[in-house]
Amino acid sequence: MNNKKFLAAVVGLGLVTLSACGSSSDDSKSSGSKSVTLVSHDSWAVSKSVLADFEKKSGYQVKVLEDGDAGQAVNKAILTKDNPQGDVFFGVDNTLLSRALDNGLFQSYEAKGADRIKAGYRVDGDKVTPIDTGDICVNYDKAYFAEHKLQPPTSYDDLNKPAYKNLLVTENASTSSPGLGFLLGSAAKYGDDGWQGYWKKLKANGVKVVDGWEQAYNEEFSGSAGGKKAKADRPLVVSYASSPPAEVIYADPKPKTAPTGVAQGTCFRQIEYAGLLSNAANAKGGKALLDFLLTTEFQQDMPLNMFVYPVVNGAQVPAEFTQYGPQAKNPETMDPAKIADNRDDWVKSWTSLVLK
Repeated sequence: MNNKKFLAAVVGLGLVTLSACGSSSDDSKSSGSKSVTLVSHDSWAVSKSVLADFEKKSGYQVKVLEDGDAGQAVNKAILTKDNPQGDVFFGVDNTLLSRALDNGLFQSYEAKGADRIKAGYRVDGDKVTPIDTGDICVNYDKAYFAEHKLQPPTSYDDLNKPAYKNLLVTENASTSSPGLGFLLGSAAKYGDDGWQGYWKKLKANGVKVVDGWEQAYNEEFSGSAGGKKAKADRPLVVSYASSPPAEVIYADPKPKTAPTGVAQGTCFRQIEYAGLLSNAANAKGGKALLDFLLTTEFQQDMPLNMFVYPVVNGAQVPAEFTQYGPQAKNPETMDPAKIADNRDDWVKSWTSLVLK
């Protein structure tokens, strides 16, 4: 979730976000079984000490290739599946999972520790492994709404009220995972026959669409640290329920309360998966890496690095995370089969409706 990499925009915290150069398949072959490559979206992050522990125990050197927003990364992985850029792909979520599976992106492997995954996040088959979960929600800039003596929105319906005209920025549903999640959330809320009418109103109310989360959150949203520096003018943004704690944790000095809030009635539940890429050059190393992603050590490292929730039983979440970024109580959800049947048509309709 998805969803999240505030560190690059706010401060450097000694987290590992390596970028592999050239073909990871060539790298794996040239270094034998000592090198394993993870392909991900650009929100991947892990503590140096945690990754170093895995490398020491496994004997593998991990290389990370970040490939843009989740939607872009998945599309590129599909296009290169016959000669993959790496061994493991991390970051395909429930909004895009069927596209990856239908295109044969992954080969079968049941990761060690899969029996510890909470029941609500398990999937049929062994092509992908659930790794984390989060909620895609509209965030708001508390200072803006206090200054304008305006109550922040709390629901999808609120976003179309005149009081919030020209205040919202969201991501492109065809290229961005949170953008697609927001579209699916509206489809779950208003149904097959109602979501288009909702977006017509949203467009008329001045919603702004940008390519990806980094631009929306760190350049357009006035409530983020990056947005303040960029003099952003949009006090509403599609982001994550876990975004506010980052604004506290990485601020210097730290505020007593989060400067941003979450419109709880605008959330859509996201689950992120990882899988062993078909034709991976180092399948053995890829399997070891997938096993690592389910360890308690990695699962407990995720919240303050990627601002997502763990999916395995027994993994603890930091107090700051639960205080400032609790999971949504009643997020919108959608059956994966329904997403698979409708996603592409909905995105085409959304593109024609909102971007043209």
